Amino acid sequence: MRKFLVVLDDSRECLNAMRFAAMRAARTGGGVAILSVIPPDEFNHWIGVGEVMREEARERIHAHFEVFAKWMRDKQGVEPELVIREGEPVNEIIAQIKDDAEIGVLVLGAGTDKKGPGPLVSQLSRSSGDLPIPITIVPGHLSKEKLEAIT
Repeated sequence: MRKFLVVLDDSRECLNAMRFAAMRAARTGGGVAILSVIPPDEFNHWIGVGEVMREEARERIHAHFEVFAKWMRDKQGVEPELVIREGEPVNEIIAQIKDDAEIGVLVLGAGTDKKGPGPLVSQLSRSSGDLPIPITIVPGHLSKEKLEAIT
């Protein structure tokens, strides 16, 4: 089964990437893997405090994931899987792609403000020639209706 890998973060463009991945998976009989990366700099505290912060971050990720997972199950008939990694986001995305041979497409949402498409899109598109799978970049301004028509 081919899986669409989508990154769960706090960006607004994440929503369109999630929608696109779920709709494509539903229409092609694929799956969705949702990756959330906890940056290492969040835990540069004493050991005990760092562990509490790590657990709180995981709880936030699970709560955020459940919102998307419910929509994917109810509206698209897709059961997503959650993967949580710790480290630098780009490195962890690449590592996840290498670790899971079923991942066939990386789906990223592009930001719509004047700062550009976002750090993940910028960094990963520069190294896209070295990735073993294609990247789909979903514009953040697309409506639900336009996404449905495209997928």
